[in-house]
Amino acid sequence: MPNVTVTIGGRSFDVACEAGQESFLRYAADQLDQEAQALLGQTGRIPEATMLLMAGLMLADRTGRAEERITTLQHEIEALKEEVTNLRNQPAPAPEKVEVVKEVEVEVVREVVPPSVQQALADLAERAEYLAHQIAAKAGTAE
Repeated sequence: MPNVTVTIGGRSFDVACEAGQESFLRYAADQLDQEAQALLGQTGRIPEATMLLMAGLMLADRTGRAEERITTLQHEIEALKEEVTNLRNQPAPAPEKVEVVKEVEVEVVREVVPPSVQQALADLAERAEYLAHQIAAKAGTAE
């Protein structure tokens, strides 16, 4: 069985562990050391047994809160799984009618008639009316 030397709160400890568990032991000791260092920062030098007890209790508290959070998250996961199952079992909603409006640009082209042509057309119209009156007058006297 391998021995691992760990440091917790500035004190070294030789700890035996199963072969292959050395890295886990070092990790756990580092966690305990962090709590012990926090205690030492608040209180100064305290007896070894008290330091280890308090650091262990602080870790247990942190672990308990983490376990509560894990339990809460597991319940949320189960609720979400149930919701997904319910949604998958629902019939697909009927498609909504969609009105498609297409905008069309219309370009209005106005032909511009030059004023001289407009005047010529007006003169022709006047002349045509005059001739129409003349013809009507002759037709009325010829009968």
